[in-house]
Amino acid sequence: MARHLFSLTFLIPESPPPPYSRYPMDFLKPTADCPDAVPSSAETGGTNYLAPGGLSDSQLLLEPGDRSHWCVVAYWEEKTRVGRLYCVQEPSLDIFYDLPQGNGFCLGQLNSDNKSQLVQKVRSKIGCGIQLTREVDGVWVYNRSSYPIFIKSATLDNPDSRTLLVHKVFPGFSIKAFDYEKAYSLQRPNDHEFMQQPWTGFTVQISFVKGWGQCYTRQFISSCPCWLEVIFNSR
Repeated sequence: MARHLFSLTFLIPESPPPPYSRYPMDFLKPTADCPDAVPSSAETGGTNYLAPGGLSDSQLLLEPGDRSHWCVVAYWEEKTRVGRLYCVQEPSLDIFYDLPQGNGFCLGQLNSDNKSQLVQKVRSKIGCGIQLTREVDGVWVYNRSSYPIFIKSATLDNPDSRTLLVHKVFPGFSIKAFDYEKAYSLQRPNDHEFMQQPWTGFTVQISFVKGWGQCYTRQFISSCPCWLEVIFNSR
């Protein structure tokens, strides 16, 4: 995979979608044992939380030996986290905006007070969203929407690079966004976006429609209208 700056815009996804369709989706629901940094209401989708730096691995407070989930997903609109953390226990998860576009994490059911026209516009374009699938070789992200998504992951790049690239994935394509074997061997990158929080390499950031980074007006993902933070269980 190319590592030069222009790959930020012209990256070709690694392969067609993985065999995601073999996993049933109808029983994917938030679980009571999902760790959450702040108590929130399961009925309303929770309260908005301000945290410009995003979540960190240390905030999840995972108990030793806890194998009830393999990742946790947080949904953000700009600098505001919307709703609860979503624990993922099954091998695959759809993350979408409106029903009936999947059975999984429905972002449209979360309470949001954001009045920004740009946020509302991007929300309307999330559609079928993405699918996270845990495969033998790592975690794949499949773009099910009609617009590009943008992904930043330490395992997609050279760990010695000064700044991690943001990778563009076009509709209908997938990319291996996380590699467990590589993550265990990574050192913390010299990336000032992560300088204010603990980081172990087990976090992937995904934005819908709008990108961020060196080739975009938005330098940080917290400036993107709608984005996800996916934190993987290291055990």
